[in-house]
Amino acid sequence: MQRQGRRLLQDINFEIGCGEMVALLGPNGAGKTSLLNILNGQIKADSGSVTMAGQPLADWSLSNKAKHLASLAQQSLLNFPYKVSDVIALGRLPHSSGKQQDWQWVKQAMTAMDVGHLANCIYTQLSGGEKQRVQLARVMVQLWPQTQNSDQDFVGDEVSGDDEFGFLLLDEPTAALDLAHQQLVLQACAERVQKNCAAVVVLHDINLAMRFSHRLVLMAEGRIIANGSPDDIARPELIKRVFGIDAHIIEHPLHRCPHIVF
Repeated sequence: MQRQGRRLLQDINFEIGCGEMVALLGPNGAGKTSLLNILNGQIKADSGSVTMAGQPLADWSLSNKAKHLASLAQQSLLNFPYKVSDVIALGRLPHSSGKQQDWQWVKQAMTAMDVGHLANCIYTQLSGGEKQRVQLARVMVQLWPQTQNSDQDFVGDEVSGDDEFGFLLLDEPTAALDLAHQQLVLQACAERVQKNCAAVVVLHDINLAMRFSHRLVLMAEGRIIANGSPDDIARPELIKRVFGIDAHIIEHPLHRCPHIVF
């Protein structure tokens, strides 16, 4: 893939399955956002193809694709004085589950993203971190199914039906968030992918990726350098190659996952 004579991506072979959370990591300009934009269909690759559920992404109708694929960009261009609850409810537009059912999903999404107390606030008056959590609630509620069982929760419970799957594509979802909300957001994403969902998440904090992701994809200069589990990626020589820094690998004392010390 090239733009203005510059090759952004090359030799990319990337797969993700339901129940998997994959973190994309790499230095600035590595191609992470470009890859995400190809996966969501925003830009078209010069060669190759993207498929979702075995069907070329280009063959999906916009309305049907929106029921199964939700994407969060680095920055939201929304600049209208909507209430927070109304912004989140935009995620339900592709569905026909009814206003009453949709409102139940919106309330659960607000709780999951810790923005319930902001429901009646004007979106444009929020802080950057609050806006980020509202947008995350919007994309997560977009992937919830048409119907709800009485005992289903917003995250964690299994969704029945072969066609009720979803893909979350999140570009730096923890940007502008404080430490507590970084963990809250990634924990909610991790719980959401457990049943009939998958997530590709661009992160800059490798230790957050180690803790919450099933798989890490390291990128540099438009190429995938490494693709594997946290244990596979936690190698000093690999961190040095991609990020250009010396690192020491220890086991996190609480979560028992690899932890990178710089």
